[in-house]
Amino acid sequence: MASSCSNYGVVNGSSCACPPGFGGSDCSQPACGGNIFQGTSRSLVPANAGSPFGNITGCSCESGWAGTGCNVCQTANACQSGFSSSGVTQNLTSGLDGSDPSQNDTLVCNISPRVYAASDMSCQVNNPTLAALYPGASSLNILRTLNPSLTPLPNITGFGSSGSIYAQLLYNGVEQFYCTADSCTQDLGDGDGSSNWSCQDLACTCIKNTTFCGGVPVSDLTGIIDALSGTLGISCQAPSSNNTATCAFQQDTINNVFGSGGLALNGCMFGECVAQNTVDTLSDNSTSASSSGPTRSKELSGGVIAGLAVVGGLVGLALILLAFGLRRQRRARQLGPSSAGRTGGVAVDWAEVSYFVPNADNAWSRSSLRSRRVGKDINNYKVVLDSVNGHVAPGQIMAVLGPSGAGKTTLIEILAGKRKSGHTVGTVSFPPTSGEMSSRAPRIGFVPQQDVLPPTLTVCEALLFAARLRLPESIPDSQKRARVDDVLERLGIAHLCDVRIGDGEKRGISGGETRRVSIGLELVAQPDVLILDEPTSGLDSVSAAKVARVLHALAHDPENPTAVIASIHQPSSQLYQSFDQVLLLSHGRALYCGPGGFAPADHFRAQNILYQEGYNIADHLLDIASNPPATLFQEAGRVNKSVEDTPALDTEKGEVNGSALGQIGSLPSAMPIPKASLFGQKYTATFLTQLEVLSGREWKVLRRDKSLFFTHIAVASVLGVFCGGLYFHTGITIAGFQSRVGCLFFLGALIAFSTLSALYNIVEIRPLFMRERSASYYSPTAWLLSRFIFDAVPLRIIPTIIVSTITYWMAGLAHDAAHFFKFLFILVLYTLAMTLFNFLLACLFRNGGIAILTSALTALYQMTYAGFFVHLDSIPPVLRWLQWLCPLKYTLEALSVNEVGSGLMIQDSLDGVPVDVSATLIMQTLFGFGVNNYYRDVLVLFAFIAGFAVAVIGVVWLNVRERR
Repeated sequence: MASSCSNYGVVNGSSCACPPGFGGSDCSQPACGGNIFQGTSRSLVPANAGSPFGNITGCSCESGWAGTGCNVCQTANACQSGFSSSGVTQNLTSGLDGSDPSQNDTLVCNISPRVYAASDMSCQVNNPTLAALYPGASSLNILRTLNPSLTPLPNITGFGSSGSIYAQLLYNGVEQFYCTADSCTQDLGDGDGSSNWSCQDLACTCIKNTTFCGGVPVSDLTGIIDALSGTLGISCQAPSSNNTATCAFQQDTINNVFGSGGLALNGCMFGECVAQNTVDTLSDNSTSASSSGPTRSKELSGGVIAGLAVVGGLVGLALILLAFGLRRQRRARQLGPSSAGRTGGVAVDWAEVSYFVPNADNAWSRSSLRSRRVGKDINNYKVVLDSVNGHVAPGQIMAVLGPSGAGKTTLIEILAGKRKSGHTVGTVSFPPTSGEMSSRAPRIGFVPQQDVLPPTLTVCEALLFAARLRLPESIPDSQKRARVDDVLERLGIAHLCDVRIGDGEKRGISGGETRRVSIGLELVAQPDVLILDEPTSGLDSVSAAKVARVLHALAHDPENPTAVIASIHQPSSQLYQSFDQVLLLSHGRALYCGPGGFAPADHFRAQNILYQEGYNIADHLLDIASNPPATLFQEAGRVNKSVEDTPALDTEKGEVNGSALGQIGSLPSAMPIPKASLFGQKYTATFLTQLEVLSGREWKVLRRDKSLFFTHIAVASVLGVFCGGLYFHTGITIAGFQSRVGCLFFLGALIAFSTLSALYNIVEIRPLFMRERSASYYSPTAWLLSRFIFDAVPLRIIPTIIVSTITYWMAGLAHDAAHFFKFLFILVLYTLAMTLFNFLLACLFRNGGIAILTSALTALYQMTYAGFFVHLDSIPPVLRWLQWLCPLKYTLEALSVNEVGSGLMIQDSLDGVPVDVSATLIMQTLFGFGVNNYYRDVLVLFAFIAGFAVAVIGVVWLNVRERR
């Protein structure tokens, strides 16, 4: 009894049922001559005396039969004769489809690649690499069985189940290995005569001690052949005029060695004895040229499906957000102009306002840290403001006077609601003078001491930008323009409307005019309260007087009176007389708060501090605040009214020792002044309007300052020509392939370093962003999106496309559109990822130098782990995991996979042995890249983009904000 059968024969008692062309007790003996209808009675080739394997080299075929082993019919007469000699008499159409038995059952020989029932094919295997190792003749016989019930003798001319294949490779007439696969489907393409088979569960067996399988020790393929598995593809083109065709034997391992086209088969002959009725019926009933048997629809790979799902989800989310934004924008604009009107005045009241900061000497000492854990010891803090009270009504302008270090700026910043790094206590309120104002929060305008303005915009454009974002969206744009014109007239700078603001490099308007523009940015928003930090510092007396007149007119506007508070460092006599109220600070305490003019002099005269007639009252007050008498300072109040201790006095000079202010008890526990919520900040304009206005400004800046854009374009063009010339017409040798990957690596490294300019741009524009954000112009997300669009597209994507396109075609990479655009797609994704990464560093580090250093070191890290300088599998495990955090690694892998996926073949010679193998094999050997990782790498790059984007938004919301 047979225990096993070669060639995947089926055990049948003491013998084996063998596939056509083989016989013997175990199906190991090849047939010699005859035809496939003879079955077990066919002549077999015995083993030679000097070899255990049968050799069919000297066998000749009968008339009408061809191929290695004589299994392929060539004429209808050969089929009819062979069938007649078998002695079988049955209707060949019975059981086909219930058709009339009288139909034509004449046998014909189908010599096309298409299979109707069971077809034999015989091909020559011609490959330079195989020929160098095995110089003899190699042939491959394949039996493709689509429907065995339709073949004349199902158990003889057909073998196996429906949709199966059996293949044998012979070298110099001796069988070397055999394979089988099932679950096959046939695809006829566009009906051009081609046939493509796709099968599953491939299995191969190497015949021990044959030439391929151990007979030649230096080239033993046993391990490789026995490991072949998975999906098998057999694709054949339409036969040529001599009835032979070109086919390919495809499987993953084979494709990796011989290219994406698989192992090439030449001179293929096809032969299938089948009834004419079967051919007519299947041809007539075929509604599609894609199949004539059990078929399986082509499925998208998991990577493609996941990529489509991610892209579709992002597009869908963007559309939903866009629709929501449009709806909000339309509703806001439909409210009408009347909803934005100003209905009354707002006063400013503050009581017991104190501010403390940690002492610089012991801020990091152990005692300080310990005191912070157990309680807030006042000894560890410096008192900047000490229980300051005040009130300003609408229609009044208050001057906050005092020497340097008195706390003027700190007080007005607290009144303006700015975020402070120290500890603030007390209360600040904005009571309306009319009940109609209680329905909305008061608008507080704040003009900082330093003017931070967009240098490339004109004065009108800067004010209109503020008006469109800070005035209610229900106000038509025409009214906003009218508001800007009115502010320009009131500030006396209407003649500068079309003049660019400028900066230190490109001069524009003067310092005094710049200060008035800064004030105008707040005035266009129609503030209920206007607070200014030293608006006249650095200005000449004429410019200062102009600013003072503007503020006085604003405060005393008969229709819309406004409370104005301004810190003044050293006002002139004329400027001083324009203030209605005066608050005098000294060492954080209020020495006087009341009417202006000569009232402060009368107040201090009662304290025995005489005023010299004709002397500037402002200078007199500053003299008092610079060196206040001890009794006057004591009466001004203390940090904690319940503490009995008094400030330390210098008894010899009778003056206050300011350093002793931090030794008077414990830190007050009064209710802190409320601060704006981080994510609850209200913006006047909707998100889409913010994005629209910001994008308009970005476009103006880009259009007027073209140097950076043209520099990127010029550098990209020069580098493209340089890189293309360096790798010009790269060859297809092993060294040439390494140069191809080097070219791809160069492009990735170039992108990594060129995106450094994105970091610098953010560092440069950050002060303007923080000022505008603190004034609630727009949300950080809208700013980031507009900045990203107008940085990534003109300065990143366009130069990337230029340098990549020039290099691609000069270097001679894959010459087809599909692979070129996949190449560009990967580089654009990597460009976006690196742009966002540099955005993140610029927002994360306040010091631009540290951010640039970190970005450069990160680029070097990416180059190390990209897989070009070191094989990723050779890195020690303790460091190998870092490759998964390297975007350049995925970029280089995707670019390389895309390049070898174009069917790139390596043609070279090693020690005189010709090499003609797929570039995929070289890629895996040299760099360790996965041949099927393109779409995975695309998804990973998308993940990096999404992750960096979320991180940038989070860091900007939390970290890039004004702290004073």
